[in-house]
Amino acid sequence: MIRQLILTDFRSYATARLETAGGPVVLVGPNGAGKTNLLEAVSLLTPGRGLRGATAAEIGRREPGERDGRPWAVSVRLADESQVGTGVPGPGAARRVVRINGEPAPPGRLLDHLRPVWATPEQDRLFSDARADRLRFFDRLVFAAEPDHAAAVASYDKALRERLKLLVDAVEGPPADPAWLEALEARLAESGARIARARVAALTALQAAVDTRADSPFPQADLGLDGVAEIWASEGADTDTLTGRLLDGFRSARARDGAAGRSLYGPHRTDLTALHRAKQRPAAEGSSGEQKALVLNLILAQVTRLRDLAAPPLLLLDEAPAHLDEARRAALFAEIEHLGLQAFMTGTEPALFAALEGRAQMVRVRPGALES
Repeated sequence: MIRQLILTDFRSYATARLETAGGPVVLVGPNGAGKTNLLEAVSLLTPGRGLRGATAAEIGRREPGERDGRPWAVSVRLADESQVGTGVPGPGAARRVVRINGEPAPPGRLLDHLRPVWATPEQDRLFSDARADRLRFFDRLVFAAEPDHAAAVASYDKALRERLKLLVDAVEGPPADPAWLEALEARLAESGARIARARVAALTALQAAVDTRADSPFPQADLGLDGVAEIWASEGADTDTLTGRLLDGFRSARARDGAAGRSLYGPHRTDLTALHRAKQRPAAEGSSGEQKALVLNLILAQVTRLRDLAAPPLLLLDEAPAHLDEARRAALFAEIEHLGLQAFMTGTEPALFAALEGRAQMVRVRPGALES
């Protein structure tokens, strides 16, 4: 658990320090005060771009007239006295660095210490929004338990971009270098097979966690993955078989992808599906409140399946209570306490957190400042 959080030139904060007791932390303040900035800072203590999906160069604080953001840093001291931090060394730097106990470390090592899981207002209509958003959401759930999944997705995405450029350039120019195209598709097939198998394993574990929560006031979902590679993996295809089938598929899709100007085949086209179990209808047909409740149940199921790992999950909830009725708000807080989680939650009104009075640390957030 986080005992101390320090920000330097991060978003709206020139500097900020928050000491915690290790339990739930409620951040209350008006819109624009910087509540979500604090959650984003914690979310960056994991591989990837954090809950806003921002690049490292977009995060540093800017004074009027400054073109590039200032060098920024996020640092935490954990209950075991470990020091974990990340940031950029210079103005506008594109790549962040990670330090653990003062020593440089690869981003994947962050998961040895922290595993942030978050829900944001952007997820309130997750099941009716763009397919790519759902897949990014699910892939983050996957690599919270399997850090290698993030590297496989990054490798796949890079090869996919390079292959598409070759194919598009070849439509009106000279043919693509066949050796380079074969090499890229081999990389895509290998990474894609690893991705598909990891997704299927994670979905199985997540569905099992959802099923154990039958008494939860949050609706349950029956989950699925609509993608040919994931279907093959769920049917028992091993990695070599998956790799061979994907390689054949990429080769067959060359002409179509080049003509379309986009990649129409592969695990990046997979969709996460969800059926509202009680109503037996697709989650996409539900209201934003219904979808939010389904997403929260998935998040709590994710937390349940991560609890036994070396680094327990840390829950970040941005405006999560705002659109829940009083009974579900109370149930959410009760589950957080029952699971023994450290949770950082934001809201505009203290009344939203009345059920936590005396059991959570209340922090007033004002522009650029914190008041405990």
